[in-house]
Amino acid sequence: MSDSLRALLASTPLGAGNAPYVESLYERYLLDPGSVEPSWRDYFGSLNGAGSAGATGSEARVDIAHGPIREALARRTRSGALPTGAAPFGDASAKQGAVSRLVQVYANRGHLIANIDPLGLTNRPVPQVLELDHFGLSEADMATEFYTGSRTEAIVPRMALRDIVAQLKHIYCGPIGAEFAHVSSSKERLWLQDQFQQRRIRGGLSTEERRTCLRHLTAAEGLERYLATRYPAQKRFSLEGGDALIPLLDDLIQEGGQRSIEEIVIGMAHRGRLNVLVNVLGKSPQQLFSEFEGHYDVNHMQGSGDVKYHKGFSTDIQTPAGNVHVALAFNPSHLEVVNTVVQGSVRARQQRRNDAAGVKVMPILIHGDAAFAGQGVVMETLQMSQARGFYTGGTVHVIINNQVGFTISDPRDARSTLYCSDVAKMIEAPIFHVNGDDVEAVLLVTRLALDYRMTFRKDVVIDLVCYRRLGHNEADEPAATQPVMYRTIRQQHTPRQIYADKLVGENVVTMAEADAMVERYRRDMDEGVSQAKHSLGLIGNQHTADWSKYHDVDLDEVVPTGVRIEQLRELAGKLISFPSNFTLHRQVARVVQDREKMTAGQLPLDWGFAETLAYATLLTEGFEVRLTGQDSGRGTFFHRHAVWHDQTSGATYVPLENLMAGQPRFTVIDSLLSEEAVMGFEYGFSTTEPNCLTLWEGQFGDFANGAQVIIDQFISSGEAKWGRLCGLTLLLPHGYEGQGPEHSSARLERFLQLCAEQNMQVCVPSTPAQMFHMLRRQMKHGFRKPLIVMTPKSLLRHKLSVSSLEDLTHGSFRDVIDEVDDLQPAKVKRIVFCSGKVYFDLLESRRADALTHCAIVRIEQLYPFPSEQYAAIIRKYSAAREIVWCQEEPQNQGGWYQIRHRLQEPLSPEHTLLYAGRAPAAAPATGIPQLHTRQQRNLVDAALRATRTEASLRQTTRLRPNAKKAASDV
Repeated sequence: MSDSLRALLASTPLGAGNAPYVESLYERYLLDPGSVEPSWRDYFGSLNGAGSAGATGSEARVDIAHGPIREALARRTRSGALPTGAAPFGDASAKQGAVSRLVQVYANRGHLIANIDPLGLTNRPVPQVLELDHFGLSEADMATEFYTGSRTEAIVPRMALRDIVAQLKHIYCGPIGAEFAHVSSSKERLWLQDQFQQRRIRGGLSTEERRTCLRHLTAAEGLERYLATRYPAQKRFSLEGGDALIPLLDDLIQEGGQRSIEEIVIGMAHRGRLNVLVNVLGKSPQQLFSEFEGHYDVNHMQGSGDVKYHKGFSTDIQTPAGNVHVALAFNPSHLEVVNTVVQGSVRARQQRRNDAAGVKVMPILIHGDAAFAGQGVVMETLQMSQARGFYTGGTVHVIINNQVGFTISDPRDARSTLYCSDVAKMIEAPIFHVNGDDVEAVLLVTRLALDYRMTFRKDVVIDLVCYRRLGHNEADEPAATQPVMYRTIRQQHTPRQIYADKLVGENVVTMAEADAMVERYRRDMDEGVSQAKHSLGLIGNQHTADWSKYHDVDLDEVVPTGVRIEQLRELAGKLISFPSNFTLHRQVARVVQDREKMTAGQLPLDWGFAETLAYATLLTEGFEVRLTGQDSGRGTFFHRHAVWHDQTSGATYVPLENLMAGQPRFTVIDSLLSEEAVMGFEYGFSTTEPNCLTLWEGQFGDFANGAQVIIDQFISSGEAKWGRLCGLTLLLPHGYEGQGPEHSSARLERFLQLCAEQNMQVCVPSTPAQMFHMLRRQMKHGFRKPLIVMTPKSLLRHKLSVSSLEDLTHGSFRDVIDEVDDLQPAKVKRIVFCSGKVYFDLLESRRADALTHCAIVRIEQLYPFPSEQYAAIIRKYSAAREIVWCQEEPQNQGGWYQIRHRLQEPLSPEHTLLYAGRAPAAAPATGIPQLHTRQQRNLVDAALRATRTEASLRQTTRLRPNAKKAASDV
């Protein structure tokens, strides 16, 4: 036993008053019994519930409750039983217990009075729990020595109370406010506490590192001042006030390179983006100036382009341990929405490197304070962080905390929590609030955050508390809404000035050297010299994906997607096989039996099996497949069954993972109940991995509404704005089965409205074979375009919506499917065009009445619209004068208004274009079954049987009062 421990036992009995100190020893024992004195080890090992001593490493009992030790302490206090050699319980022991509690309370709550606001405007009163008298201590105790209970050698074991308090304030109440008391894992929490204490006591930068920090702050300030002088009237969303972000990011990259990181993906909004591009990533000043001056060759531009502070960038950065590839993701003004896109891109890069633990590829997300607290996608992204299908090994989050958001004048209006970062506590992420004017403190928490991420593979948050020297943009006048704050800011020295004065005062640099850095930066900008000294430009490596072959591809080219019947049968056999000791659910067993009959030709092929065969054939041809959605494993409508569950053991078996040795990865994920975050993740994944069929499935197609920002800002426009190709497939169940307004429409009209410049494909397949060929085309064709699929619900088991195995052996996806019955073209007087489920309602009704004058034609791809094939149908039925578009959706929804001009284009004056469908409506569908049935019957009748006059009257959008009821019925 050490002398210090012997003295402690002599002066402080093992009583309840010393519980905090003894508990800290107990936690240490749980992590590593060998780290405590033998006498303590023997004692803790004897406690009921503590388990046997000696476990280390992965066996450490980090989550055992402290009940046994607390009960033992209470018993000893009540009974007066003391350990051998201990003095009677008295005032000294009570005081020691009070000091132990004081130490722990400072560790847990010292952040409440930390000096983290560079403006000094935040009112941070000392809470009663941090006052000495709260613990029964007073000024009279300040000279008395107590044990600190520290587990780190940086803090001596015994100190006078005044020194303990001073050290506690230095560690926990200085320029860094550390929050990790909410971390439930003892191992992580003690690691954080020990590391933080040690670095605050012994931390510090070398002379060269401090000079480097000054250069980075000079660059951060220099760029903003240079642009303000050269382009005074243009928006740049200045970083001024948050300048420490530049040394922070540079240090993260450099230190990350020395910790095995090979690739970093950064997501951030527009604040400070130009500064990061130039001063960290090495974007050419000349290129930036060209963008400010509008020097674009608009005659050779493809798409719309985007403003300069939304653009992404990729480069390789040199570090002492090797090059790190760094990508800054493209981002719209929807602030935090890029978070999940970055996570998807990182996951794809990790899979490419077989980096399942996230050791080599790391995400960094840079947030605004108001956005981090206010936008739901932040919570959704955090919730994904440890989920199996979306895990990326931990993210370093940096909040540029301007303390003001946009123009809000009181933080109480911005959130309901004390800190903007509090939402991160839900995943127990440690949070470090740091004064942005203290760059050395910023780098201390940056390195600690990186070490935590690399050690525990979890998210960590740096709350960079700073200010915004100018308004939201450079033309804004912030003093109109924050007069006190901006009066203070106008008098505040810049972070560069503060740090330069500090280094001059400590003889690290001279004032002449500091001024020379400013002049050198300005001169380099004039000459267009790259400002990121370690940026090498885009070199690339063996993990870089080649997207060049997917550009300038003819979308109209027909690519055969059939598969030999022998291969289909072989794969089908593997898809219905499972281990002999595996017990299937009886309904799943019936599905497998039916698929066996489909393989043998005894049953028609259904949708679920055709889709599964499409995945299987792609996997055998070298493509990966990734499918996510809230019920994707089984399928919302009990149709897919990609994952089987043993009814005895609960084990799972995935046939698509067991096709052949060394096959490409097949991933199917039942995702968290999120649309925006998960769809954004899959978008990011698909923009990074062109060799994977990436699919997101809505539980119902309507639920894509929750991800509308992803659809609008990324999927539909990413190629036009940023040149980013994407092959993401959205599977959206769509069809009117009387299930009400929220479970009928995938809002087809919204996707069609976004279609232009061949930016994506919108398809409505009507048979299993069409689904098979369409999915294969998505990978076999040379393009990478988003594919929006209106998938069926009732058609999954419809007697007419079936195919044969032979239908999968030839041809390709058919944009238009002509009449299937034996009609004589010369006798056809009306052609009904339609898409999706309504086709089968029309077909059954026509067959029931033996109508021969009306041809029914399916348009399976609505964009790009198959104009030539459509015109060919018109020519084929040359006697037809009535051209009808029939749809289930209301007239103001669905495809009608979006493709009407396409339908009209090849028609002659002799033709009449008619609409048959529901009348315009505010909601997508009725929730009343009787009304739904009547509407469905009437629209079918209008398409097949109504005369031209009746159809025109009943479907016109300008209704006479006496025609309104008739129109509403259809």
